[in-house]
Amino acid sequence: MINKKILVTGADGFIGSHLVEELVRRGHQVRAFVLYNSFNSWGWLDGVPVDIKDNIEIFAGDIRDPYGVKKALQGCQVVLHLAALIAIPYSYHSPDTYVDTNIRGTLNLLQAAREVGVEKFIQTSTSEVYGTARFVPINEEHPLQAQSPYAATKIAADQLALSFYLSFGLPVTVVRPFNTYGPRQSARAVIPTIITQLAGGQRRLKLGALHPTRDFNYIKDTVNGFIATLTAENCAGEVINIGSGYEISIGDTARLIAELMGVDDLEIVTDEIRLRPAASEVERLCADNGKACRLLDWQPRYAGREGLARGLGETICWFTNPANLSRYKAELYNI
Repeated sequence: MINKKILVTGADGFIGSHLVEELVRRGHQVRAFVLYNSFNSWGWLDGVPVDIKDNIEIFAGDIRDPYGVKKALQGCQVVLHLAALIAIPYSYHSPDTYVDTNIRGTLNLLQAAREVGVEKFIQTSTSEVYGTARFVPINEEHPLQAQSPYAATKIAADQLALSFYLSFGLPVTVVRPFNTYGPRQSARAVIPTIITQLAGGQRRLKLGALHPTRDFNYIKDTVNGFIATLTAENCAGEVINIGSGYEISIGDTARLIAELMGVDDLEIVTDEIRLRPAASEVERLCADNGKACRLLDWQPRYAGREGLARGLGETICWFTNPANLSRYKAELYNI
């Protein structure tokens, strides 16, 4: 893989920027597809170390444009497709944009990859496609349940990708990360929401539902899962969960973060605007990562309560840096 050029879409985002940074550190040739904007911003890639930035080839475009996508793929042998709209509340507000980006954008990339003849196409999924767990731990055979427009578009994108494997032999692997967290994550996610509120001095923490459980996966583990998929053989046509296998409620997560931040006078209140519609709330998630262990030789390094606390500690350290915290509007609800 060192001699292959890798196209990473969504490279300017949370997971994508960490993935690009690690790929470059490991000596890979990376073309980073970032969303075109008039500020010439590369998103989170703007802040990576200079020695990393100097070794990234930037392509500014839009995944919804098939012509730009085809141009971005020229000369690339591998695709890591992470570009997507991901905020669940915003998908209630503007579902049409999710269809355009998550479904049409994926189709554009699949068509171009088929024409170019890429050697590996890694499609990024999400644990949200499972909906509320019917059984735990959730393996890759679990039924798919779209409980939000976001989840519906991700199911569609995954199925499109797999259809190109079955119909045309495109070497697609679907990587399905569970709830990734870590430095650079948007405040629309619950862990940054908790940390930024507490770091801003608030002791009356505003959250949505506290009882749902999640399988939080630290960013380093997620990135290592993607990279393991790059080099793994015999995983074309497979769907692979990347998760820690540890389940914790939102309420207990908030209390653990408060403990790690030395906050002992915490009050948690329910903010109605942060609640999902009842039937849309995913009540329980917990990954079966056995397939990733077998096919990818991957193991979570931040597993269990101890691993979660360690990952949260690293995340808190990043967010409480004043330069990083200033990027966030902790007093506002980020849809």
